[in-house]
Formats: sequence, structure tokens, C-alpha cells
Amino acid sequence: MQLEVRDIKKSFGDKEVLHGVSFTVQSGRAMGFLGRNGAGKSTTIRCLMDVFHQDEGGFYLDGQPLNITKYRVGYLPEERGMYQKHTVLEQLAYFGQLRGATRAQALASANYWVDYFGLSEYKKKKLETLSKGNQQKIQIAQSFLNEPDILILDEPFSGLDPVNAQVFKDTIARFVSEGKLVIFSSHQMGYVEEICDDITLIHQGHILLTGDLEQIKRELGENKLQLRIEGMADEALAATLTRAFPVLLTQPHEDGLILDTQNQVTQRQILDYISQQGWIIHYYGLYTPSLNDIFIAKAGEQA
Repeated sequence: MQLEVRDIKKSFGDKEVLHGVSFTVQSGRAMGFLGRNGAGKSTTIRCLMDVFHQDEGGFYLDGQPLNITKYRVGYLPEERGMYQKHTVLEQLAYFGQLRGATRAQALASANYWVDYFGLSEYKKKKLETLSKGNQQKIQIAQSFLNEPDILILDEPFSGLDPVNAQVFKDTIARFVSEGKLVIFSSHQMGYVEEICDDITLIHQGHILLTGDLEQIKRELGENKLQLRIEGMADEALAATLTRAFPVLLTQPHEDGLILDTQNQVTQRQILDYISQQGWIIHYYGLYTPSLNDIFIAKAGEQA
């Protein structure tokens, strides 16, 4: 399956918050949908879910206009909305029936996912009696009910400890491997980088970049090296290197100095110079930006 988001525009009153948002999500490839607070992520997702109706543009699945009601969709919103006064199993079965399952099917699915996340002892307990982390796991369980074809997860790792986060990551990976459509939105870049094959970065309602994460990393890391010299601060190293190579651009980084050769200085020239100085190299190699680096660079440029 291929989901196309085509030129989505959305205004609230006189203020347009989505300015022609377009990107593509492929089944079997998790899409990381990223942006700062207020960038337009949740509005885009709510338009996709038909909670809001966009002013212009549309959503297409395999080239046809998407009718979200005709597909099994698992949705974990950022703002949680389950019922605190109702028992866990009761409301999960209710949500399963709302999505088209029979009572028996909904109960079977609810039981499976509660057991899967290790919460069997809480089936007959009210949600409000559970810890914050266990409440979050129940919220996650409801998004997997009825084996959805499309899975939309908005800030899903909030409140999860490392063990449960790993269980959740494994479950997402399983759905991706089964060819499901997965859209994953989070501020926790480590999780996105670990889970997602593609990313889309939105800023103030505009798409800044979209595509294969590894390809984006290679393109943004082109002509750049990463260097760390034992016993030398980045500032002193940068000053020394730019005296030797005036065309070299330098940028401090938590993992060492980033050198932009601009295709005018070769790796060998820099390495020969380091050797002449007698410096001890702690790290020297091609620079591959992390997703956090990409996010800060692109969103920072616009800000």
C-alpha cells in the first residue's frame, strides 16, 4: 500500500496552519513524522483521521481517494482519551466494536493485547487504579486492536520504562514487517532513528524535507569529516586547521569537530597535516549526521 498526502491546507479562522503539506508513506517502511511543538503534525494526522476536514488537498491510498472508515486504523493520539472509571477489558472491547469487530472478536483482540503487554491481572480493574506507565500500555494496546492495516502513533513512548519501550519497538517492527502502513510521530529522536525507514520534517505547516532517512543522512554528510584529537579542545583544533586550510569550514559537535571540505581539501591532505603535527587521533572519518543533528539544523535554519 502507498498513502499519499497531497497538498493539504488547513486554516483555523483567518490563520492557515498547513500550507500545502505533501508526503508519501509506503507500507513496510515506518515513516517518522517530525516537527517542533505547533509545527502541524497533529493537525495533519487529525485531517488524515477525518477528525478535522482539510480546506484543500486530499489523502490517497494506492491512487484512490482515502475513505478512512473503510480500513482498520490503529490510532494513538498524543492527548490520551480513555475512560478512567471503566475497567480495562470492558473499554478495550468497546473500542474494538467501534472499529467494526463483533463483540466476540473485540473481546478476543482485547484479551490478546492485554496479555501481550503483561497486564492480565488488571483486566477487571478500573483504568484509574493503574500506574501511569501501565495506563500508557493500555492506551497502546487499544491502538493495536483488530490488527489494523494503518497504524498512527503520536508520541507513543511517553511514560514507558526501557523494558516496555523495547516490547513496543518490537511490536512496531512486527507490523512494519507485515506490510502495514506505520506513521510514527515523536520528539524522542533516538526512537525515531531506530524504528523509522523514512522521515518527513514539518515546520510551521511547511514540509522541509521528506524521504529515505539513510539517503538524507548521506546527502547532508557529503564532503564532511569528523575529527577528534586527544588532548585538544575543538576551538583550538578549529583555529589551527583553518590557518592551514583557509577554505575549510569547521563546526563544533558533541562527538568531535565537524570539517566541511567543500570538495576543495582531500581527506589525505588533512590526515598528512595531522601526522606532521604529531597529534594523536582519537577519531577521524566521514561524518554521518544523527537524526537529532538533522532536526536541529533544518528546524533551526527556519527558526
